[in-house]
Amino acid sequence: MGYAVVLGEALIDLLDGECDGQPVFRQAIGGGPLNVAVGVARLGGSAQFVGSLGDDALADRIRAFLTDAGVGLAGAVTVPAATALAVATHSGAEPDFRFYGEPPSYGLLTADALDVDLVGAADVLYCGSIVLLSPGVLAAARRAWSVAGGLRVFDPNVRPRLLDGPAALAALRGTVAEFAASAHLVKLSAADAELLYPGEPVEGVAAYLRELGAATVVVTLGADGALVAAATADPVRVPAPKVHAVDATGAGDSVMGALVAGLLADGEPTDPADWHRRVAFALRVAGLVCESAGGAVAMPTRAEVLARFPG
Repeated sequence: MGYAVVLGEALIDLLDGECDGQPVFRQAIGGGPLNVAVGVARLGGSAQFVGSLGDDALADRIRAFLTDAGVGLAGAVTVPAATALAVATHSGAEPDFRFYGEPPSYGLLTADALDVDLVGAADVLYCGSIVLLSPGVLAAARRAWSVAGGLRVFDPNVRPRLLDGPAALAALRGTVAEFAASAHLVKLSAADAELLYPGEPVEGVAAYLRELGAATVVVTLGADGALVAAATADPVRVPAPKVHAVDATGAGDSVMGALVAGLLADGEPTDPADWHRRVAFALRVAGLVCESAGGAVAMPTRAEVLARFPG
């Protein structure tokens, strides 16, 4: 089995909660791509995290966490910045994120600092998330995409609070189209789809991304499962398992982690039914993540998934 390169952000999540009846914020290692890398490793795959990390104690915690999780750091660079924070509050299971840190520690990777040999030899390359709003990292992601020798997967992972008006949204829509055009897999959430393409049903969004060139599109639908559009078959909705969700942080990332782990283990599916089976497993992974607080810390092993959802 080869390895996946996950290019994106790592930061610290501050998650709201209570202690002795008082509101508190709990630190957790976070960042959508970091969650994906940890998810891959926990499910038995090999992952290398590529991105910029700060030069403070919080960044040291991130490095130690990734190392303990079995995620490689050969492509990570250290930058002179305090580690960015994402403050998450909840009105339900879905978190609302506000980001702090200027410049953001995760947004300082450059194309010149990219380890092209590491990227070029990877079996899977993941790009996406909020780092693509930083021009330098977008340039690095474009370079990685161009030298990738394996499968390319993309996830826009949109955070509306980071989009400064219609022009920023239009620019992001263009970036999504650019990467989707040559992606083997695009994964996005229903919320991503609604923000990027308002009023368009998820089936229409999936069809549009496939028309651009994406080989397979998976749209996660929360408790309703996921829509899978693969090959020439009609889109299929795969149901999610019934769970008691306490925190959806990292759920979508865990779906991507499971799908990347599957690509590493078994390659690209040759028929839509195989995609449906893999997405069904990925939704079980996400269900287990939703039953625990936090993102990366909640990523399960394959044995834990099979124990929770036998058969």
